[in-house]
Amino acid sequence: MTELLTAAQMRAIETAAIESGEASGRELMERAGRGVVDAVLAHWPDLASASRKAVVLCGPGNNGGDGFVVARLFREWGWQVEVFLYGDPGKLPPDAKANCARWRDMGPVGDLKDAPRRADGADLYVDALFGTGLGRPLEGAALDWVTTQAADPACAAKTVAVDMPSGLCSDSGRELGGVAVSAALTVSFHALKLGHVLDAGPDRCGRAVVAGIGLRGGAAGAARPVQAPGCAMLGKAGRAHKFTHGHALVLTGDAGRTGAARLAARAALRIGAGLVTLGVPGSAQQEVACQITALMLARVEGAGGLAGVLEDPRINALCLGPGLGMARARDLVPVALKGAGHARSVVLDADALSAFEDAPEALFGMLHAGCVLTPHAGEFGRLFADIAGTLAAPATGGPAFSRLDAVRAAAERAGCVVLLKGADTVIAAPDGRAAVHAAAYERAAPWLATAGAGDVLAGMIAGLLARGYAPMAAAKAAAWLHVEAARAHGAGLIAEDLPEAIPQVLRDLGC
Repeated sequence: MTELLTAAQMRAIETAAIESGEASGRELMERAGRGVVDAVLAHWPDLASASRKAVVLCGPGNNGGDGFVVARLFREWGWQVEVFLYGDPGKLPPDAKANCARWRDMGPVGDLKDAPRRADGADLYVDALFGTGLGRPLEGAALDWVTTQAADPACAAKTVAVDMPSGLCSDSGRELGGVAVSAALTVSFHALKLGHVLDAGPDRCGRAVVAGIGLRGGAAGAARPVQAPGCAMLGKAGRAHKFTHGHALVLTGDAGRTGAARLAARAALRIGAGLVTLGVPGSAQQEVACQITALMLARVEGAGGLAGVLEDPRINALCLGPGLGMARARDLVPVALKGAGHARSVVLDADALSAFEDAPEALFGMLHAGCVLTPHAGEFGRLFADIAGTLAAPATGGPAFSRLDAVRAAAERAGCVVLLKGADTVIAAPDGRAAVHAAAYERAAPWLATAGAGDVLAGMIAGLLARGYAPMAAAKAAAWLHVEAARAHGAGLIAEDLPEAIPQVLRDLGC
């Protein structure tokens, strides 16, 4: 698990280190500057081969202080360095002011309005204007420079951002005022922040790396830390009967609409459910029977039929939604949620969510703690219209309302785990526990944006629930494995490939 920090959590860690004597603010600034230089030379090794020109843009806070350190280190390396400051040097914080003075012994400090902003103006641009503490949109000379820089891909390709691209909210990844630096490399300190992986973060950061600055611990004392889910919870299975790995039931739609549910069922089986049954209406029995082998089939005509199938206590996980159809969803979802005194886990996806867009409170009243909702943005907006509206509003100040905030609010309202699908998938439980899985940077899998991929994810969650995983753990593991399967296959992926890639991913994990 990789912990993602908010700006407040990072400040608390730094403050604790300084107050305990672990390190001074100036020492941390020096380490940060050296971390940026090391990351730049690792990312662009050709820059180390000869003297280069760097333009360093420093802001009015400690992020600007990091920039002065970077400028000094590159000058000591033999580079030509130009430094430009946004703000009054006399009002810099003490540590930043000290590093500004050290730089002034080596070279002048210009005004930001005079800084080059074209690709041919330097070999490297260092954005140290604003870091994690920015809480308002850019303005003045900073806005002018960033607007020009972000519109020039060639300049962006030469830009490194110190801690966070200026203009980006570090807690939400949203562009405050709609403008932020576009970087090829972003160097964060101690840990990634939420803004590096949410919303516009991956696009604006380019590549995000973490430089250690000698701090210990995570978000100590902070409520509800957020994690980027890994797969540590997947252990090797011992000897077991097929029923000890659970029995998942996936409900299909009518004839001609069964493909999505078959994808989900295949994924549930591949992820390790002991048995998986497709519940089909009579009109679709022949269609489904011709398409399956390892999967089982049961006739589920309507609410009464589902109630009868659920008399089997060995069925411990259900998946409803993929290709289900709105009318069939309205008929079956209440039965699925009522069955066996909430002993069964239930995944609701696609049509099982959209069927209640006119009466979301009716759905919320039926949900229980064993449920997982897996909406995409449109479905989320229909179920949680007010929350989605807040998320869609322009980000005019920071910390801006984020996808994490939205999913936490939705999970609290629904009373169950909510997984909001996207390149930055966010998962939250009603008690505020949350995880972010970003298919970005080295885990980018753009080919995952293919029809049916979400159905596979729903089936993977159902399969893990059948195996006995708690809803939050199942959602986190499935989100990680979903991307890992896509990365294992590579370009050209279609949804049918995902379940077949799972066994190799599990083997590679030693499961």
